[in-house]
Amino acid sequence: MKVPEEKLLIDGPVGKIEVIMERPDAPRGIALIAHPHPMGGGANTNKVAYTLARTFVAMGYAAFRPNFRGVGATEGVHDEGQGETDDLLAVLEDAKRRCGDIPVALAGFSFGAFCQTRVAKRLQEAGHPAQRLVLVGTAAGYVESSRQYDTEAVPHDTIVIHGSSDETVPLANVFAWAEPLDLPVVVVPGADHFFHRRLHHIRDIITRAWRH
Repeated sequence: MKVPEEKLLIDGPVGKIEVIMERPDAPRGIALIAHPHPMGGGANTNKVAYTLARTFVAMGYAAFRPNFRGVGATEGVHDEGQGETDDLLAVLEDAKRRCGDIPVALAGFSFGAFCQTRVAKRLQEAGHPAQRLVLVGTAAGYVESSRQYDTEAVPHDTIVIHGSSDETVPLANVFAWAEPLDLPVVVVPGADHFFHRRLHHIRDIITRAWRH
């Protein structure tokens, strides 16, 4: 499905938020995509974030990829996931105004996955839970040169994808988070944190697992 990318600037809690939107005609849902850590060069053009967006567009969703604070044309400064969560919720409200009140999927990579667990909790508390989550290379536990991530609990049908050779977020960190939640983790053998040469696995895992 060929859907053009549109650049948006929307109003957020501390200024403008730059968003890439890919909106098919009559979308079946909204997919909100969160990119990896800005301090490590993360942006909405990241290959994993792009793969997530294209996967959802192929399934008929409108995909929205914001840049976090301090990245691209997004205003504000990095806020360790707190302000970023607020910004993701602001982008979601804007997406609903554009697309209607349709199901919402949350997807994130690394720091973005951590943020999406917080967004999911906020939506649940507000009585508007997300349809489903997809978390790739989820930041959980102590991540070297970064910080301790207290990743939120997520629903049992969350799709958690991690590389066996991830050196940024060790697989053991994700297991330690997922085990108490009785949450399955899909492990891609040989994949590093950025899924070099294995991005197609992300697409295939999501497409197979999605409820049609």
